[in-house]
Amino acid sequence: MALVHKLLNGTYILSKCLKPSVASCPFLSTSFADYCSRSLQKPVATPGKASTQRNSAEGLQGDHQREVALDITSPEEKPEVSFDKAIKDEIKEHFWRLKDEIVNHWIGPEGRPLQEVIMEQARVVWQFRGKEDLDKWIVTSDKTIGGRSEVFLKMGKNNQSALLYGTLSSAAPQDGEKSQSGYCAMISRIPRGAFDRKKSYDWSQFNTLYLRVRGDGRPWMVNIREDTDIIQKNNQMYSYFMFTRGGPYWQEVKIPFSKFFFSNQGRIRDAQFQLLLDKISSIGFTLADKVDGPFFLEIDFIGVFADPAHTEEFAYENSPVLNPRLFR
Repeated sequence: MALVHKLLNGTYILSKCLKPSVASCPFLSTSFADYCSRSLQKPVATPGKASTQRNSAEGLQGDHQREVALDITSPEEKPEVSFDKAIKDEIKEHFWRLKDEIVNHWIGPEGRPLQEVIMEQARVVWQFRGKEDLDKWIVTSDKTIGGRSEVFLKMGKNNQSALLYGTLSSAAPQDGEKSQSGYCAMISRIPRGAFDRKKSYDWSQFNTLYLRVRGDGRPWMVNIREDTDIIQKNNQMYSYFMFTRGGPYWQEVKIPFSKFFFSNQGRIRDAQFQLLLDKISSIGFTLADKVDGPFFLEIDFIGVFADPAHTEEFAYENSPVLNPRLFR
């Protein structure tokens, strides 16, 4: 019994000596602090001393939790994200793009010598040789208004063309508002410059749209939009038909710009206006022939060229410029 009494007294004295030193000394490890706080006996003490010991234990536990949290949030698992750095990098990139645009402007249109541009007879504007070429286009269908048509765009065989395919459905949406449906479209993205400025294509030295396509015999509507900031002209575009032959052979389609007719919100207007070729923002292809079923259109490239045999400037006489008496 005397031996047990001495052992208990020694344990009590050791705990009284070690606990304050652990709480005040940061050089001791957390495992040693846990060992002391768990293995040593805690005799009954006064309320003041008990509160001091409780605070010391809570402080050790908090330090232990902070170290565990630091181990969990390692740089490999949660990398640091700096929004300031991202914004600076984005601004720096736009300034570099602006510098390239200024340098190219001094050299000539699109960074080419002026003499080379003037002597140019043909130009390939879009071609499809990789995924980055597909990113310049968007596809849409009547699903945006509740229809059932589907359209997809992917690279063709050997990555030498773009394949537009899907299923056309003329079933009207069951919303009680729309009575017509059934269209699929492929539209080019508006070109952007530095600081997200809108740019346009200048085709003023060309007179014909030139395409190399392969289809399934369906007629497509080719739509061209002008670059404008006027809200009332957002739904205006110039259109013409492209008839595909079907079969395994490619066909070259040539459409003079003078044949494109003016329309607004899908309706051909009585007053026809000539297409401004120096302010072209986008081009698109629309299928809406009311024939339900699968379709496909394969496109090799889209370009423009100057046809010396075509001298017509405008094909429609109901124009305020050509026949002003009709619009008095």
